[in-house]
Amino acid sequence: MSLNINEYIDHTLLKAQTTETDILRLCDEAINHGFAAVCLPPYYIKTAKTALKDSNVKLATVIGFPLGYDHIGTKVDSIKRCIDQGVDEIDAVINIAAVKNNNWVEVESEIDSLTTACRIKNKAIKLIIEAALLTEEELEKVLEISINNNATYIKTSTGYQVPEDQLKLISYLRSKLPDGIKIKASGGIRDLASAKALILAGANRLGTSSALKILNL
Repeated sequence: MSLNINEYIDHTLLKAQTTETDILRLCDEAINHGFAAVCLPPYYIKTAKTALKDSNVKLATVIGFPLGYDHIGTKVDSIKRCIDQGVDEIDAVINIAAVKNNNWVEVESEIDSLTTACRIKNKAIKLIIEAALLTEEELEKVLEISINNNATYIKTSTGYQVPEDQLKLISYLRSKLPDGIKIKASGGIRDLASAKALILAGANRLGTSSALKILNL
């Protein structure tokens, strides 16, 4: 099976010390190598929107990143502002604190609010579930709620909490999720073999800051 790995990659740069020069380079690399998207801090949306003009590269940003325990209203307001500035996709961290307190009403309310804020603007939402921190029971419940609220993607990690066995996790997610919900693997993806294996296991996107290394560019 021939895979165009570049078409699966979300070229990512989310470090606090990121500069405008870094972002312009990120966008230029994404355009030149045909990556699916760039994923960058909300602060640089306008810069990236201009840099990606007339390209096919999607513009993604993060919400509630990286810890996820912002107030629902704060997250929804941030989503609206980012969409107004021109993003195509939202990568939003769910409230892990609420999950750990078994506050499923809160979790469901948040996921409903986040997905709705994107859906009404016809934008993709990737729910970052930080799977490495979840028990099997918690993961199942989060997936159930995400399915019920028609998430566009389930994203495995912020990159700060890397799943112990990402490949096994992707296979598990693909077995539990309907075909209509996509999967984004993120965290620790640094070589071509791993990237290919994750795609074959069911990943639709790969979030990585090592795209050039993976493709040996």
